[in-house]
Amino acid sequence: MKLKSIAKKIGVLGSACTLALASLTASAQEEDTIKVGVLHSLSGTMAISETTLKDTMLMLIEEQNKKGGLLGKKLEPVVVDPASNWPLFAEKTRELLSQEKVDAIFGCWTSVSRKSVLPVVEELNGLLFYPVQYEGEESSRNVFYTGAAPNQQAIPAVDYLMNEMDVKRWVLAGTDYVYPRTTNKILEAYLKSKGVAEADIMINYTPFGHSDWQNIVADIKRFGSQGKKTAVVSTINGDANVPFYRELGNQGLSAEDIPVVAFSVGEEELSGIDTKPLVGHMAAWNYFMSVDTDVNSAFIDKWLEFIGDEKRVTNDPMEAHYIGFNMWVKAVEKAGTTDADAVIDAIVGVKVPNLTGGTSEMLPNHHITKPVLIGEIQEDGQFLTVWETDGLVPGDAWSDYLEGSKDLKSDWPGLKCGNYNTKTKKCVGATE
Repeated sequence: MKLKSIAKKIGVLGSACTLALASLTASAQEEDTIKVGVLHSLSGTMAISETTLKDTMLMLIEEQNKKGGLLGKKLEPVVVDPASNWPLFAEKTRELLSQEKVDAIFGCWTSVSRKSVLPVVEELNGLLFYPVQYEGEESSRNVFYTGAAPNQQAIPAVDYLMNEMDVKRWVLAGTDYVYPRTTNKILEAYLKSKGVAEADIMINYTPFGHSDWQNIVADIKRFGSQGKKTAVVSTINGDANVPFYRELGNQGLSAEDIPVVAFSVGEEELSGIDTKPLVGHMAAWNYFMSVDTDVNSAFIDKWLEFIGDEKRVTNDPMEAHYIGFNMWVKAVEKAGTTDADAVIDAIVGVKVPNLTGGTSEMLPNHHITKPVLIGEIQEDGQFLTVWETDGLVPGDAWSDYLEGSKDLKSDWPGLKCGNYNTKTKKCVGATE
């Protein structure tokens, strides 16, 4: 009996050791990779824009692994689909940080998705690299805004229309959520500061996925028939752009009559529609596929090879991911670790090449420096750059044209604050 008991105990101990060894092996395997979260809608109304950004991240990760990975480890992408469902973005973020243990997340498109993710990223001390133009009025220690702030897109676009095209009447047309509403609030204040009368500003919002544009385009046409040069400033997002532009063509609204300058329409969105009736309409971005630089040509070649389709295009948010990813890699190498706090400390001041031929820098407010370009749509769906800034423009987290914002400053390494009031000398929001 004693021998049997001893043998039984040995068997139990052996099983426990085997389980422990398996657990350690699995743990070691997990530690052999650095996980990167990819948080983009692959279904729903925003898939038209976001699927390409998922593919971009997979390409960038693959290229980095070909270089030997990061800190001697391979990068492992963890792709999730929040399906254009804003609360689901928060759930997927929690999953990426708590369960998958990713070291950084690259994702979101709409501001409502970013706003959904923000409290989760801050609570769990994650890192989010956000690659799309947005409305500003935000600064988080855990978020890096590699897309354009309003002073890097919206304000320069309005200046161009006002100064170069003598526009006097303004249609601010957007999808009904935070980015268009806040951007248009800034633009309305800016236009009025330039002497534009309220009667010369028309504002219209439509829901995500809106498809019936006949009456709205007719209203725009009437608004522009008052003898003053009129333009549309568009913050329409997602697949609603396809029927919007189609209806412009249906009603014969050419760029010569009422030009449209878009902030959320790039090469990817135009690739699915007939662009011949849209020639001359514009977009304001920080990058176009047509930019003639060696670094851009190399990027396009790698993209086409990776995606395996010569008809695929590149666009501005792809470049933002390119910049943000390379900044993260450089900051991790500088810190010697993927630890979030160390990377946050290391990334400010990091400089990497952008695709327009310059060098972008991560600023203390977690925005970057970017050139501003305005391009006209061509028949082939590409953009011809008709205007650009002389140099790179620093992103501004807080608008100079809104009360309550113009006195705010964001400085994470210096002031440890994203909402420092320069008049009261107090931090009025989140601190480190």
